[in-house]
Amino acid sequence: MSIRDLLRGLPVLAHEMPPFDPGDVPDAPVPLFASWLAGAIAAGVDEPHAMTLSTVDADGAPDARVLILKDLDDEGWSFATSSTSAKGRQLATEPRVALSFHWREQGRQVRVRGVARPADPEVSRRDFLARPLGSRIATMAGRQSEPLDRREALDGAFARARALVLNTPDLAPEAHTVYLVRPETVEFWQADRERRHVRLRYRRAGEGWERELLWP
Repeated sequence: MSIRDLLRGLPVLAHEMPPFDPGDVPDAPVPLFASWLAGAIAAGVDEPHAMTLSTVDADGAPDARVLILKDLDDEGWSFATSSTSAKGRQLATEPRVALSFHWREQGRQVRVRGVARPADPEVSRRDFLARPLGSRIATMAGRQSEPLDRREALDGAFARARALVLNTPDLAPEAHTVYLVRPETVEFWQADRERRHVRLRYRRAGEGWERELLWP
């Protein structure tokens, strides 16, 4: 059997999916997202706070990776990374980004497009100190995305970072940065087994939002 035939034989939209009435939604996208996120958590969706962050490099080439949503408020979506990492450098050059959430078990996607700006340094510091030990050690080891000649170098860097974190538990690296994505458009996508998907897009209009339905 070819890969093509194997892929075509896989089930699609095989889960029970919740209803979505686009005529009964809040005026702004964040409350609706918060409701969908709470529903995903209640339904037992694996890692519902995982999202894909898409950026572009200095040449305009796209890049994407999966991160964890750190916070959500009326201003937008927050994530954290090192400002010296590849994505941190890309954000410094081009702060326009896209976020993508996919809750497969519910047939739901949310797509956010906006501008990412660094939060106040104290916000970033608190975020770092609240992280699990392993996460803080990995961040302190640094050099994210740089070439690694051999695994022993990583082991040594982690050992030194572990000692540093344990000896100075209040230390937070200056490069650790929380970014806030202020949305310009937010699209909510609810799958339908008959492919009559519901797509609702919010578009920023001044201080408010416009809503529109999209063809599936």
